[in-house]
Amino acid sequence: MPIYQYRVADGESGCFRCAQGFDLFRPVNRPALEACPLCGTSVTKLISTVNSPKINKPLSVTDAKKAGFTVLEKRDQGVYEKL
Repeated sequence: MPIYQYRVADGESGCFRCAQGFDLFRPVNRPALEACPLCGTSVTKLISTVNSPKINKPLSVTDAKKAGFTVLEKRDQGVYEKL
């Protein structure tokens, strides 16, 4: 379930929670919030960062094959060979 970030809409003042911004777990198929759940002030959804896995080392050929990737090695100009 993604995490959405909300903050009070421009030019409005809200409670301490929506003025600072808050995070909310919501299913993807539900519409975005339009009002703060505490005070009812209109809020806007912020664009947040995406969580992606971090790989600390390059994958070896055997790791790539186990993950289901096809491994190719360049032999000549424009010619690749499957390992």
